[in-house]
Formats: sequence, structure tokens, C-alpha cells
Amino acid sequence: MAKMEVLKKELTAFLKNQGAGLVGVGSLEGIVSGEWETGISVAIPEPRHIIRQLQTAPTREYLEEYRLLDQRLDEIVLCGEQFLRERGFQAVANTTALMTKDEEWRTVLPHKTVATRAGLGWIGKSCLLVTETFGSAVRISSLLTDAHLPADMPVTESRCKDCMICVERCPAGALTGVLWEPSVSREELFDRLSCRETQICLMEEATGIATDLCGICFAFCPYTLRYLNGENGERTAD
Repeated sequence: MAKMEVLKKELTAFLKNQGAGLVGVGSLEGIVSGEWETGISVAIPEPRHIIRQLQTAPTREYLEEYRLLDQRLDEIVLCGEQFLRERGFQAVANTTALMTKDEEWRTVLPHKTVATRAGLGWIGKSCLLVTETFGSAVRISSLLTDAHLPADMPVTESRCKDCMICVERCPAGALTGVLWEPSVSREELFDRLSCRETQICLMEEATGIATDLCGICFAFCPYTLRYLNGENGERTAD
């Protein structure tokens, strides 16, 4: 087995041992300039019982879990960064603190972009990452490296087909129903302002906390429901 194949296998096992549910490696050629030619995407599934609650309304427990998973992801990608640096490679963990958003709520390199390049899933009509294993019931992060790791097969088209469930369930009516592909812009997929304003209203009404968090759309996604119903073969905490 080639040296980089071994390194990829060891890194993937290491990240999963740290708590990652999904790990993928993608080429960032044509997306990122400079030394960061490889992106590693990491996902953690959200507990089933919390996602089931979202089918009614966003909850305080979801907000707490959301923040907790982001902290865990920061720890995992930082461990991945250290793992690669100890082996002589440059690496940077895209932690929550590092991934700053501009006035349009954009980041320089979204975790979702790395995830699609690394084969973890596609962007659904919800404008969220959809994975075969957990649907959109995941939190994701990423790290970049100059290590020439073998890339997984990228996902370059939506698998949502003619499904419109998330579009119909969106309380803001913010989703357009357009099928994603890498050339499709965020604005073609959803109305960010309408989504955010409705999230804040729903969250404040349900929990008393005025923050932009909802989750109703992906809680009804068929791929998410497969995970909730235990049809994906994964044993994870309920």
C-alpha cells in the first residue's frame, strides 16, 4: 500500500476514534489556491430524539446539542491538525473561531463545499448537506492540509430528484426547490433573509431565545427519516 494511502487510512481511523461519524478526503484543486490542496471533511450525527422533536418546533435541547457538537468538532479537527503536523505536513483546522462570516453570512471555504468534494454528500433543496447515512442530521467541520492524500469520489449532483418535502415543510417558504450542482449559487436555492428571520421568530416563540436555529426542513427529509428509523445500519445514540 502506498505511503499516502496508509496515511489516509490512519488519519481516518484516528478521526473516527476521536468521535467522528463520517470522514472524507477531497481535492480542493481549483477552489483553494496555495498549499492547501486537500480538504478533510468530518461529520457527527445529531441524536435521533432531538431531531424527532424538531418535527414539531425547535427546542432548547437542540440549541444546546448544536453548540456541544460544534465544540466536539473543533476538538476533532484540531486533533487532526496535530496528527498531520506531527508527521511533517502543514495543516489547519477550520474551527468555529476561524470560520468567520461576512455580512452575507458567507465563509471563504464553507464546510459544505469540502464535504461535497470529499464525498460525504450533496447539497439538498434545504441548502444543507445531505448524507446517505444520516440525512442532514449532522454537524460538520473540516481541516486543510498540504499532504497529497488520495481523494474520495466527490459528489457533483443532487440526489433529491423530484422530492419537495423540505420545500413544503419550510415555515418561511424560503426554499426554491432548485436541484443543486456545484455551479448553482446559494441564492438560487433559498432566501437567506427570510429563512433567518423566521428561524429567530420560531426559536424565540418556542424557547424564549432569539437565535437563528430551526431544523424543521431537514427533520422531515427522507434521508434523515431513514436514520431516525434505524434504516441506515448505523448504531448511534438515540
